[in-house]
Amino acid sequence: MSEQNGLLVVTTEHIPGQEYEVIGEVFGLTTQSKNVVKNIGAGLKNIVGGEIKAYTELLSEARDIAISRLRENAAAMGADAVVMMRFDSDSISQDMETVAAYGTAVKFK
Repeated sequence: MSEQNGLLVVTTEHIPGQEYEVIGEVFGLTTQSKNVVKNIGAGLKNIVGGEIKAYTELLSEARDIAISRLRENAAAMGADAVVMMRFDSDSISQDMETVAAYGTAVKFK
């Protein structure tokens, strides 16, 4: 459960103690890329194995941006919360990732 700027985002279908009406689908989307220097470092790490921290940071940053945009879009719809929030991601190229956060915008009764 995450709350920022008064807009609750949960991965569950129900919010304990709340009744709400569904407003509709809401999403936040971002595409991120790391710079060439970090890509070279990641390529070297690929040879020896282990965590590629540059890409972990890339996905973490993309996830945070996607959730922030999800909240902005839900607030613009007049929502009080987002339920059933999920993530989807895909590689566009070797050094670019797109991340979508999506869920159902709801208004408390």
